[in-house]
Amino acid sequence: MHIILGILVTILVWLNRLAEAGIDLGGLNPFLWKRRRMWRQKYDGNPIFKIDNAMDATAILMVAAAKSDGDMTKEDKSQILNLFEIEFDLTKKDAAGHLISSVHLLGEGSDVRNNVEKFLSSSKANFTETQAKSALSLIQRASGDEASRHMNAQELLNNVEKVLQLPQSTDQTW
Repeated sequence: MHIILGILVTILVWLNRLAEAGIDLGGLNPFLWKRRRMWRQKYDGNPIFKIDNAMDATAILMVAAAKSDGDMTKEDKSQILNLFEIEFDLTKKDAAGHLISSVHLLGEGSDVRNNVEKFLSSSKANFTETQAKSALSLIQRASGDEASRHMNAQELLNNVEKVLQLPQSTDQTW
């Protein structure tokens, strides 16, 4: 019995020395590791994939469609601002702020264009059927006419159409 007690004391002394040296064996705990990983993914991830408002998601998709062939032109910006004011019923100042925040969150736009389903996963439940149809129409108008539409914009539009097939029937506008 005294041998087992001596071994346990020795192990505890070694663990104490390791802790004093800065080596923490608590990181080997799989439950702690999983919890830390979940928090890291939640707060270190791309904020664009956390958007849960249907209007914000539509605005970002409109900007992504306009930026699909490169940077937005002045005409694209004015058209999107006009759509924000008319369709979303925003003031000029709010529409400009919405455009600025959408462009900032979008960045170059490849994250959203390549992961439309992931982007819309948190906001899809908040779209009504009318809003989904309106969103598709707004994205089409923001991407230009069908004859001169860039293939990236057409691919984005097709992916959004696939994702926003909603079975909801309540009529609600923005």
